[in-house]
Amino acid sequence: MLRRALIAIAALIGIAVTVNLGFWQWGRGQQRTAIHDAMEARARLAPLAQGELPPDLRADDPLLHRPVVLRGEWLPAQTIFLDNRQMNGVPGFYVVTPLRLAGRNDAILVQRGWVQRNFERREALPPVQTPAGVVELRGRLAPPPAKLYAFDKEEKGPIRQNLDLTRFRTETGLPLLPYSVQQTGSASEGLLRQWPQAGSGAEKNYGYAFQWWAIAALIAILYVWFQLVVPRRQARRA
Repeated sequence: MLRRALIAIAALIGIAVTVNLGFWQWGRGQQRTAIHDAMEARARLAPLAQGELPPDLRADDPLLHRPVVLRGEWLPAQTIFLDNRQMNGVPGFYVVTPLRLAGRNDAILVQRGWVQRNFERREALPPVQTPAGVVELRGRLAPPPAKLYAFDKEEKGPIRQNLDLTRFRTETGLPLLPYSVQQTGSASEGLLRQWPQAGSGAEKNYGYAFQWWAIAALIAILYVWFQLVVPRRQARRA
């Protein structure tokens, strides 16, 4: 009797734990869906004016991913080509250039677009046009460019694996805002702007939730079979 009671308690604990883990993953999925929906809703709002740019931008800031219209002058000498970035499955560079904002004392790093690299001459910079004078562009407020693994943490030169915004601000002496703008629109200046659309990732959480619930169901089925059905069949045969 004690053995059967212990097995029953263990089964109940296992079912309770896996059911709760399933609900926890389901809740995480709903949170991610809500965040993604909010991001999509911000992207459909009216563009911010240049004077509405915030001094900082946190990961949970309601202005993140908002459209924006900028006016200023490119600083082409500080252009960086971020290596090993893909667009439509083709490796190349993300091109980022600081823009000195018109009517302000600061600048902002703009992720201008993607260009394919020269695979025969890997150190050759691809042709990218950078208009002189005051330009106007549309984009969306974004975090600094995502980082990839790199062996060299102190990268220099125009071709780099990553760009640390704080270190780049010190390197260039530019009063860069602590976030970036991802330029949007059709291809121009030798650059494509078919930026990858980030999904919510909620489907993974929902999948994990169903896996946990399946384990809970399996525990219940095995308990019923081996502790109830099989003993009764054996008793009938006896």
